[in-house]
Amino acid sequence: MTTTTELTLFADYFQIHVSDADSDGDLSDAWTDQAVADHLAVAQDALGIGTVVNVNVSVTVMVLPQQPSDDSSEFDHVVEASLDVSSGRLTVLGCTDYAPDAATFEVASGWNRVRVSRGNLARAAQADVDSDESPETTEKIRIQVWAAPESPATITKRWS
Repeated sequence: MTTTTELTLFADYFQIHVSDADSDGDLSDAWTDQAVADHLAVAQDALGIGTVVNVNVSVTVMVLPQQPSDDSSEFDHVVEASLDVSSGRLTVLGCTDYAPDAATFEVASGWNRVRVSRGNLARAAQADVDSDESPETTEKIRIQVWAAPESPATITKRWS
């Protein structure tokens, strides 16, 4: 069964986080130069998703029963990474949000795959701090999650 949830998150410091609910969410060592270029910081139980704006972004979270088909042509930037969700509870939040108040999703306990597809990036970047004032200029992020063995992070489509 697929579960879909719409969120609006404040992308403070140009990022949002996805993590195991029991994670401390420490990504300080994960934000390497390459991670910044890829818009994806990876730790075992937490991911940092880079954004083009430092304001609210529109986030769709989809918990899926299996790997989805590739629809990367519909997005500007698409990345995937493995995430250990040992608690079976995944949180999605802005990087300065209070974790106990974060949106939480039930997922398979253990390794999951997370695909992050981002769109409307040029319009959001151009509008900058005003980008969240209109749906036409808001950065859109879709996060798809499904149970899968651990595997290296991949960049399916790069926006520059």
